[in-house]
Amino acid sequence: MPVRPTTDIAKVALFNILNNHFDFEGLTVLDLFAGTGNISYEFVSRGASKVTAVDNNFRCTGFIGETARNLQVPDVLTVVKSDAFHFLSWCHAGYDIVFADPPYDLARAVEIPNLVFQRKLLVAGGWLVVEHPAAFKFQGYPFFIDHRNYGKVHFSIFEQPKTE
Repeated sequence: MPVRPTTDIAKVALFNILNNHFDFEGLTVLDLFAGTGNISYEFVSRGASKVTAVDNNFRCTGFIGETARNLQVPDVLTVVKSDAFHFLSWCHAGYDIVFADPPYDLARAVEIPNLVFQRKLLVAGGWLVVEHPAAFKFQGYPFFIDHRNYGKVHFSIFEQPKTE
């Protein structure tokens, strides 16, 4: 499969950060550019109630679907074969977390934060996490709250403002 899975060190660090801000039980999660589904399975294993994995490669979506059936979680893990940008153009669900891990050479990756917030895809207090190479700088974007790096893996984190 044409994927670049998130490294184990980066994944552990990411979920430690998320664990400090979210109770995973009952979360709704969108995993864009899902690849093998590695991040989706982690959310499912921690108690997320609904995870949507989006990828445009039929081998990837087939693998994720088969794995969801083998893990007996097809009611929790939904697989969508779609280009992530096309999916974002029509999606309207409110997610607690949107995780995006686009190919590192995808120039359009810088559009993801604006699309997620324009489409109002996050619930109040929800997070967007974008995995990206060092060359992408998101610090000046609206709703940006943090940046972490683990070797060649960088995470930029954005938060949907909480309503009062």
